[in-house]
Amino acid sequence: MTKGKDTKETILISALSIVSQSGLEGLSIGKLAQTVGLSKSGLFAHFNSLENLQLAVLQKAVDIFIETVIVPALKQPRGEPRICAISKNLFEWDRKFSGGCPFFSISAELDDKPGVVRDFLVSTQKDFVSTIANMAQIAITEGHFRKDLNPQQFAYDFYAIVLCHHHFDRLLNDPLAQNYYLNAFKALIKNSH
Repeated sequence: MTKGKDTKETILISALSIVSQSGLEGLSIGKLAQTVGLSKSGLFAHFNSLENLQLAVLQKAVDIFIETVIVPALKQPRGEPRICAISKNLFEWDRKFSGGCPFFSISAELDDKPGVVRDFLVSTQKDFVSTIANMAQIAITEGHFRKDLNPQQFAYDFYAIVLCHHHFDRLLNDPLAQNYYLNAFKALIKNSH
């Protein structure tokens, strides 16, 4: 990597940490520049706008998510084993950032604010739901799940469990959040047979 790419990588990782804790509202050029030891103008030169920085941070989150959650799952056999691997890998993903999943951290912040950053976030979440629905369809084809299972409903239920876990773990600080998640996921898989 070149020095510029190394610097940009450091900036994005630091920005992701801030976003996971404080959302996009907590991300400023000044605060980030101070965190990474650059001048405001030096940091600004990498992105040319706060919006470009926000988009780059989200893209970096997507890249890390794919590397942490999706790619290892694809090494498992098709169908149910891949879905179970994604479920397991989500815990590794959540531990990557001190504030938990950055997508969830900014979802409520952007849900009613139109713009390219919101559009990008929506696209990432739709991609994830679509991936789960496709995997559920494959699990049906492979004979792991029952033939009348609705893959879209399965993806909705899976996503709901993930969102609920985040809420119970981060907001409610419930020490049993992971147990609730595992029980809910097991029930979802059992009901899919």
